[in-house]
Amino acid sequence: MEITRFAPSPNGPLHLGHAFSAIAAHDLAPARGGRFLLRIEDIDGPRSRPELAEAFRLDLAWLGLTWDEVRPQSARLAGYGAAAERLRVMGLLYPCTCTRADVAAAATAMGPEGPVYPGTCRVRRANPEGAAWRIDAAKALALTGPLTWEDELAGVQRAQPDVAGDPVLVRKDAPASYHLAATLDDAADGVTLVTRGRDLFAATHIHRLLQALLDLPVPRWHHHALLLVADGSKLAKRRGSPGLCERRLAGENGIALAEDLRAHRFPAGISLGSA
Repeated sequence: MEITRFAPSPNGPLHLGHAFSAIAAHDLAPARGGRFLLRIEDIDGPRSRPELAEAFRLDLAWLGLTWDEVRPQSARLAGYGAAAERLRVMGLLYPCTCTRADVAAAATAMGPEGPVYPGTCRVRRANPEGAAWRIDAAKALALTGPLTWEDELAGVQRAQPDVAGDPVLVRKDAPASYHLAATLDDAADGVTLVTRGRDLFAATHIHRLLQALLDLPVPRWHHHALLLVADGSKLAKRRGSPGLCERRLAGENGIALAEDLRAHRFPAGISLGSA
């Protein structure tokens, strides 16, 4: 039985890109006799707003989707802490006080997610008070040995979690980073097919490493193409992409919109691509 999920963060309204992703995950589950889950990723401090989570539910129902809702991330904090402590005991995490500006200034290479962290605090060992915690990716990979993972569209991949440097697993301002929380949540929820945008393809390398380190089940992935605007950038909350809520409240037909997205009929100025 295939289990998929849609896991939005309530820090801004859903837009057409979210709708496209939710529909993809929703449709893959029943086509294979499975379940589609909704999980609210609400640990982004004061930016996480309960009223937006409720708007998400209304938006998805307006699109004609049905789902089973699982526990939000805010109800899973103990599990994140336990996993981080396990990795600390294994000697794989180290505190880091570098800012994004510090990383950008010291980086000597660019990775799929931006400047590659050069390991500054891995060498000088920052004071853990008020620090983020990074995983020593190369050391962790040496412990697990070679790993692979499978994407339904791109095929079998060799895991390369060290290409992007040492990612943050515990943020300064949150109990877990996306990498740690999403990996643990998908395992806890029994997700068998992680369906998300192509922009998160590179993140899967570190997620596969965490699964090996924490003895978690290994799903398959489905990284779909992205909806892009005219300049080739993806739709994003921070760019003010039109919200589903606005369309819903304006009386637009959500079922018809969902069918258009399934058929790749997009509004003017939007196309499908990998970004």
